[in-house]
Amino acid sequence: MEDGYRGVTALVTGASKGLGRACALELARRGARVVLLARSDGDLRELAAQIRERHGGPDAEVVVGDLATPDGPDRVVRELRDRGLTVDLLINNAGAGSAGPFLDRPLEPQLRSVGLNVSGLLALTHAIGGELVARGSGGIINVSSTAAFQPLPYQASYAATKAFVLSFTEALAEELRGTGVHVMAAHPGAIATGFFDGTTATIDPRAADTPDAVAARTLDDYARRRAASYPGRSVNRAMTWAARVLPRAVVARLAGGFNRRLRLHEVVDVA
Repeated sequence: MEDGYRGVTALVTGASKGLGRACALELARRGARVVLLARSDGDLRELAAQIRERHGGPDAEVVVGDLATPDGPDRVVRELRDRGLTVDLLINNAGAGSAGPFLDRPLEPQLRSVGLNVSGLLALTHAIGGELVARGSGGIINVSSTAAFQPLPYQASYAATKAFVLSFTEALAEELRGTGVHVMAAHPGAIATGFFDGTTATIDPRAADTPDAVAARTLDDYARRRAASYPGRSVNRAMTWAARVLPRAVVARLAGGFNRRLRLHEVVDVA
């Protein structure tokens, strides 16, 4: 598994921080050539320099783009082609979401989250996935979440986008079975990142996995050609089982109660 990424060119979206940054560093450690994609040029160039210092090997490529805009994915694909970059592994990690009562939260950030988590992922997968199938090799990792398995009151739009990623990835994996292109969904639980930055919501570090651990486990599972990855502590996977057997209304009520205990119904923005 450690050597399975040597010589692979991997595009990581949302690479400037959090899980995306950890995935990029782990891929470089395993010998992959990494293409870093995010909106922040400065953060990406800092990461590229860090990869060069830590791991040597091929230099990381920096691509600045915003997948949440209507023309963002097309711009990214054009730049990849103009620079002669052929992607062997696409990691759709970029994602955003909000917490709090849906009607009390601003609409625009939630629409942007849908654009990034759904439309951006769909467009990039369509463009690069077609190239992978034409070559008969490569793969796609779509980062979903344990939030995908049930409705989440007070994270309603975020969980809905991840449910889309789950369903889409499972369907695409079946469509591409036998083509030489492996498709996997990753379903991490809480990760110790700045996901809720800018709001009063917080992530309890005692209940969260580190980005480094999640990245390593995700890449291990992909190397094993698993259909799905549940990186992190085992309780994360166990928490998805209730949604498979209980009535949906019951699941929504239980999930709402859990998020109220986390005080997500009281979330507001901070200055």
